[in-house]
Amino acid sequence: MSFLDPQLLLPAVPVMLLALTIHEWAHAYVAWRLGDPTARMLGRLTLNPLAHLDPFGTIALVLVGFGWARPVPVNMANLRHPRRDMMWIAAAGPISNLIQAILFGFMFRLMAIGAAGGGFFVTMCTFGVFINCALAVFNLLPVAPLDGSKIIYGLVPSLTAESIIKMERFGPPILMGLIFIGFLTGYSLLWAIMGPPVRLLVTIVSGGAL
Repeated sequence: MSFLDPQLLLPAVPVMLLALTIHEWAHAYVAWRLGDPTARMLGRLTLNPLAHLDPFGTIALVLVGFGWARPVPVNMANLRHPRRDMMWIAAAGPISNLIQAILFGFMFRLMAIGAAGGGFFVTMCTFGVFINCALAVFNLLPVAPLDGSKIIYGLVPSLTAESIIKMERFGPPILMGLIFIGFLTGYSLLWAIMGPPVRLLVTIVSGGAL
């Protein structure tokens, strides 16, 4: 879905910016609480979207309806338990999106009761549910540099973790290839993988109303 249509742009983009901003803030906050001040010193412990936006991620947001922010820097040398703490730092982002999805789902049910048709804020809440569920699932994919790879890194034995690190350089080109092949061809293999869990989450957080 592209947000080039102004009718979609107005309600959807603010929700996406909020989702991405809180996601990155959550990483920075948990890293700071676990002993690494790197993100805070670089101005990333903030809810100002401008501190987190990535130029290419913002362009992709408008063109293909899905974007990303700049990763929060973490210095593992500052963490008391590097692998375990990194796992929690990584998990903080998707958890923040799940919390937002639940809140948007709750507001959607409240407003939909008294809304005739699809009011602007009802539409915004609908996007809030879908976008945050999609971001949570997307970031939990076990592909570097997504959060899922770092969560797995903290759960598996040391030797397996080393193998994961060696494979990380292949992650970004794979993800970019999947995103833009889907944009060019109209068939998204990435969405084919993400779609079922996203739809399940949407149903759960919206109480079956979406």
